[in-house]
Amino acid sequence: MSCHNTSHASECVGGHNVRVALIGSPNAGKTTIFNGLTGYRAKVGNYPGVTVVQTQGTVDISGTEVIIEDLPGTYSLSPVSPDEQVVLDSLEGRLDEGGAPDALMVVADATTIERSLILVAQVLALGKPSLVIVTMLDELEKRGGYLDLDRLQASLGVPVVGVVGTKKLGIPEVKELLPNAENWPTPILLPPADPGERARWIDSVLESVLHVRPEGHKGSRLVDRILLHPVFGVATFLVVMFVFFQVIFSWAVPLQDAVTAFFDWLGDLVEEYVPWEVLAALLSEGVIAGVGTVLQFLPQIILLFLMISFLENIGYMSRAAFLMDRVMGRFGLEGRAFVSLLSSYACAVPGIMSTRTIPSSKDRIATILVAPLMTCSARLPVYTLLIAAFVPAVSVWGPIGSQGLVLFGLYLLGTFSAILGAAFVKRTFLKGETLPFYMEMPPYRIPGIKTIVAQCWDSSKYFVRKAGTIILGTSVLLWILLHIPVVTPPADLDEAGQVQYQLENSVAGSVGRFVEPVFNPLGFTWEINVALIGSLSAREVFVSTLGQISAAENPDSDTSVESALEAQTRPDGTPVYNAPTVAAMLLFFVYALQCMSTVAIMRRETGSWKYPIGAFVTYFCFAWVAAFIGNRVVTALTGG
Repeated sequence: MSCHNTSHASECVGGHNVRVALIGSPNAGKTTIFNGLTGYRAKVGNYPGVTVVQTQGTVDISGTEVIIEDLPGTYSLSPVSPDEQVVLDSLEGRLDEGGAPDALMVVADATTIERSLILVAQVLALGKPSLVIVTMLDELEKRGGYLDLDRLQASLGVPVVGVVGTKKLGIPEVKELLPNAENWPTPILLPPADPGERARWIDSVLESVLHVRPEGHKGSRLVDRILLHPVFGVATFLVVMFVFFQVIFSWAVPLQDAVTAFFDWLGDLVEEYVPWEVLAALLSEGVIAGVGTVLQFLPQIILLFLMISFLENIGYMSRAAFLMDRVMGRFGLEGRAFVSLLSSYACAVPGIMSTRTIPSSKDRIATILVAPLMTCSARLPVYTLLIAAFVPAVSVWGPIGSQGLVLFGLYLLGTFSAILGAAFVKRTFLKGETLPFYMEMPPYRIPGIKTIVAQCWDSSKYFVRKAGTIILGTSVLLWILLHIPVVTPPADLDEAGQVQYQLENSVAGSVGRFVEPVFNPLGFTWEINVALIGSLSAREVFVSTLGQISAAENPDSDTSVESALEAQTRPDGTPVYNAPTVAAMLLFFVYALQCMSTVAIMRRETGSWKYPIGAFVTYFCFAWVAAFIGNRVVTALTGG
């Protein structure tokens, strides 16, 4: 064997290198197989010249380095979306200097073998060394079906391996075949290219290998009568989301208190044992108070990702997308757009990237433009801080609390605003027909704990990494800007007044007071303005900045950030964070596009600066108007 891909020649010195592409439809178990073969050792990037994600894993078997490329999920090699086009281009060698992969592994779902064989036939027709992996055999057996793998191998003319990914059955057999991948057989008789003849070919294969056809998944059909019902299904979806946000508040509180106590203890320790006063203040107020204030919301973030991962793996998210296709259609979009919007609940960046599965370019851009309105996890610390501090924790009805109700309302407001925004852009400058929507409804499955934990960890790791990089850097910079230049306060001020004077006349304070004419009508003080400016790097910085300022203003206080905010007053003695101001802050964060990562990914996905710049300016205006209206309405309702 030799290394014949020139782009990898440097990797092949003293060894052997094989590139294998992994192809399969969504929900067929392709990712589980990829993780099982590579041991989660994946490298994620982009294909040269395109923005579709490229996932590669490497496995070393008996001195042979096998590079496995996990291609985007596709139902066929007749592309209708950017993702599907990438699959075909990659298989035909148009996306890599080294050309096409050496061999192909195509995944077929045994429970939907009729549909899976369409993709299998197209892959085999490429005439390359191939291996067919049949998944979901355990589920096929539960439903009374039987597939003869030996006959399937004889019919296709290539090796066939049965795999149950969740139990790692069949994975060792696939690994044994990988070193010899470039010598796998190609079918002697290629499947016909004509769709009609191919359909007859598939029928003949099925007649030979599918001895007992599986019954439909009775449990799934029964549950779907409710979950896919146009009335009961929507009601169930709202209930699921409602419970979702109640849980975020109620379950995470003990863990959040523990995290807060830890960072308080750490801050006290630094102040006690670091001899240099300036360094001690930087570490306790800038680093610990800044980053710690954000990380105290990690339990809520973990719960959010756990529940999203559970709903996705159990099979409910596909139902939600199918159900919402009816709703989205009335606003000019389709179910695939709702999948992207649901993904944006975790983070707008992967949500925007997932729009690559949308065939219509106009639908894709419309979805990208409204995705930032979906309430991402970065907003959660801001919402949680303000709600916990200023919304009474009272029971509205049984286990339903007022705080969870407010959080649910904010998420609903963002979601409905996104849908209405999509309707506006699709009816104005992005007019166009909506293409047909198709999505497979996988049977309901109890997901493996390891899979859910791994997905949750990957998402939470991004949040922690951001806290340790962007938020840490911004927090340290803001601390410095809050303490320079060193000014001499009036002699008649007490210690607290002197600290306040220093902060107000610092560089950051001067910037906050400079933009006061813009934000005064919303009830925002210079401290809030500084936090808003800092949050442009990452929304969570808003929380860390308020934590820093409260720590600087109350260096000897052991109270929480929430309590410190409640105690802050204006020069006239009125509370800084009264009901109108808090309402304005919450509404501002519903609409403002305060995330440069999102702006950057919008630029990359649309190929133009006009969309991200237009979205940033438009959302700022919407945020200001919504905050102004909210401030005035609450002022009228509360009398001040």
